[in-house]
Amino acid sequence: MPDIELSFFSSNMTFLKLFLQANILVKLVMSTLFISSIWCWGVILDKLISYAKTRRHIRIFEKMFWSGQNLEELYRQRLNCRVLGIEAIFMAAMREWKKSFEKGVCSSVSLQMRLDKAMDVALAREVNRMEAHLSVLATVGSVAPFIGLLGTVIGIMTSFESIAISKNTSLALVAPGVSEALLATAIGLFTAIPAVIAYNKFKTNANSILSQLEGFADEFSSILSRQIDERLAIRQAKS
Repeated sequence: MPDIELSFFSSNMTFLKLFLQANILVKLVMSTLFISSIWCWGVILDKLISYAKTRRHIRIFEKMFWSGQNLEELYRQRLNCRVLGIEAIFMAAMREWKKSFEKGVCSSVSLQMRLDKAMDVALAREVNRMEAHLSVLATVGSVAPFIGLLGTVIGIMTSFESIAISKNTSLALVAPGVSEALLATAIGLFTAIPAVIAYNKFKTNANSILSQLEGFADEFSSILSRQIDERLAIRQAKS
């Protein structure tokens, strides 16, 4: 008899059948987890592409920047281009640089403060762009196992109710509810594990890129500071 019941279970309890036969609440739990999983994978693919683009932009622009090309000429070349990473910081600082000298800057301290502020704002925007939607991965990674556990509890309760109503402890009667419970847990883990791994990976990538951006901002600030002093010294000598 047990062999017959086990055979029945293995041949009929497919994933789709388990889902269709599940309690409405268990179906809701599974559907929520499926949608969350799809959402997470969308974020993961988007971030893989986004970080790859940002790193490529950084490599290309660093070569251009450190090639010895005139800064204002480089600024004009990149005016109509899409900027990412350190290039966004460069363009923000150069815009403020151009505006200040066109209006006739008279204080190196005030100009340096404005340049640093412009770079800080650009840096903050880049950080926000890189970390956008990472909260989705963090939230799903922490909540999905508990949602799956909720489905497990509901599935087990359904099994106990079936036993109480029928007064029959046959495996064929109990198995569907137990299977629903285990399936909900499995889906919860399947959803959470990639989300947690991806979040940690992308957070590390974001911190690495942020370190590059901050390093460039500090170096560029020093370069601009020297050029400001040189220009003001030349202006004072002429006057």
